[in-house]
Amino acid sequence: MDTRTIDELHTEHVDWLSKLQFYADEIKLMKERIGEAASANTSKEVLAQVEHFQNQLIVQKNNIDTLRHEVNDHENYLENRVDENPVAAGKRKVHDHPLLRDKMESFETQFNALRKELQAFQAKVY
Repeated sequence: MDTRTIDELHTEHVDWLSKLQFYADEIKLMKERIGEAASANTSKEVLAQVEHFQNQLIVQKNNIDTLRHEVNDHENYLENRVDENPVAAGKRKVHDHPLLRDKMESFETQFNALRKELQAFQAKVY
């Protein structure tokens, strides 16, 4: 099993939590844009796309919540390792979290694809 230092993993967690907050804020903006598109064009086709995007944003918000929880769980794991032996804690190696890293990368890829899809939709509607 791969290992990394507690400092490396903590830094990664802080970065991920910051990114997740950014994406949560981005969802709020995307919801506004979807609402504007629905107001600008009430055709059945547009409204169906609006519903699609609303559903996708709900899914992504749930993904953010799940990832945030998993990051915080791993951060708690790190804190427990420090509490067990605080001497040189930041340099000590602990179990890495490659699955969580993969989940974060996958989430970012999916979110960015959704953002591009929404931008293309907006360009078509306006």
